[in-house]
Amino acid sequence: MSLPRHVTPAALLRRLDGIAASLEGQPGTLLLLGLGSVGADLRRLDDHSDLDFFVVVEPAWKAAYVQGVHWLEQAAPLAFHFQNTPDGRKALFEDGILAEYAVFTPDELGAATYAAGRVVWARAGQSPLPLREPPVPAPASLDWQVNEALTNLLVGLHREARGETLSALRFVQGYAVDRVLNIAALLSGPESDQRDPFAPERRAEVRFPALAPEFAAMMPGYGHTRAAARAILNWLRTHVAVPAGLARELDRLLAGPEGEDIPARP
Repeated sequence: MSLPRHVTPAALLRRLDGIAASLEGQPGTLLLLGLGSVGADLRRLDDHSDLDFFVVVEPAWKAAYVQGVHWLEQAAPLAFHFQNTPDGRKALFEDGILAEYAVFTPDELGAATYAAGRVVWARAGQSPLPLREPPVPAPASLDWQVNEALTNLLVGLHREARGETLSALRFVQGYAVDRVLNIAALLSGPESDQRDPFAPERRAEVRFPALAPEFAAMMPGYGHTRAAARAILNWLRTHVAVPAGLARELDRLLAGPEGEDIPARP
């Protein structure tokens, strides 16, 4: 179901341009770099996008732009904001646009990790800044992803047996599912992989249309971790080689219907 929202892609881009205009009139500002769906990949911009960006300033001005929001309020009124990292804030505008940003000096930007950016504004005459996108490490090998997923299931099932239901959910329906997504990406090849290196779940339904129908069974919710583990193990068995010894132990833990106690170790 699509949630109604009065924000449009055009409004998001206008807001970013408004922030750029505000920064241009402020002291110590050098550059505004759009990221994510307002960065180099504008094709992903839609009614539910937010504004991710970096502001680059002279070193003496960094604290002022991290701690103060006057330059944002010149673009549009704010409803809420808070400092969520040492370098930046999240801010909600009155019209529902959410912004998440960080403030860096030129040297700090060169060391930052970020997805491909787009220069929205740069001060005239500014010397070139280190805007290259740092290399993102490739995902771990297929064997590592498979073995990590299976041991996530193992730990999660034992947490469930101990009564740690929430922790079990995270290991099975969270961590193991993240590994499944990475496995699906490795199996599909680079041509079809448009992964977000910082969040494997992003755009999963579009990237993996054959896997998406399995999500409901892999993540049925609190108190249903054993059913989730069965679904994940079955998917892994269908698509990759599962080590026999680990498979036997998981089968033992999953013996019996949902709700029964996990069998004790022999």
